[in-house]
Amino acid sequence: MRIGVTLAILMATTSVAFAGGGFDIVIPGRIGVPIIINGVDASYTVVTGEWGLGQGNQVQPTIYGGRYIDPVPRVGHYYPSAGHRPGYGRLEVEPPPNRKLPRPAESYHQSWSAQSAPLPAQSNVPVDPPAIVYAPLDDRRPDFRPRRPRNLPR
Repeated sequence: MRIGVTLAILMATTSVAFAGGGFDIVIPGRIGVPIIINGVDASYTVVTGEWGLGQGNQVQPTIYGGRYIDPVPRVGHYYPSAGHRPGYGRLEVEPPPNRKLPRPAESYHQSWSAQSAPLPAQSNVPVDPPAIVYAPLDDRRPDFRPRRPRNLPR
């Protein structure tokens, strides 16, 4: 009985290791963003190989149907001082010096400014100003100075 239970547990635990042996179809999560695996665009392709952590080794994946993507595009450079025409891009034509010039554009001027609102008119001090009224002192408000307690003898 023990041997049967042990054999069943051993078979159940080792069958998980064989679960990653199939193939995967790569579908990007966002349209227009390629999935690059080892310099190959693997979007919408079939990929085989060990990808999980089930075994202690990593097998190089095989990509069926991918296309090579150069990480640094091999493009030529255009140096105008060398006098060579560019191999691609806009064809720049130097116009002849005696060509008919276009009529000049009409003048255009625009400006912005900002200023404060005008102040109200200032009045002179009245001849008979109102009397100054002093507020009474309030003994109930604390003035945050340390005081001696009232019930202690001096």
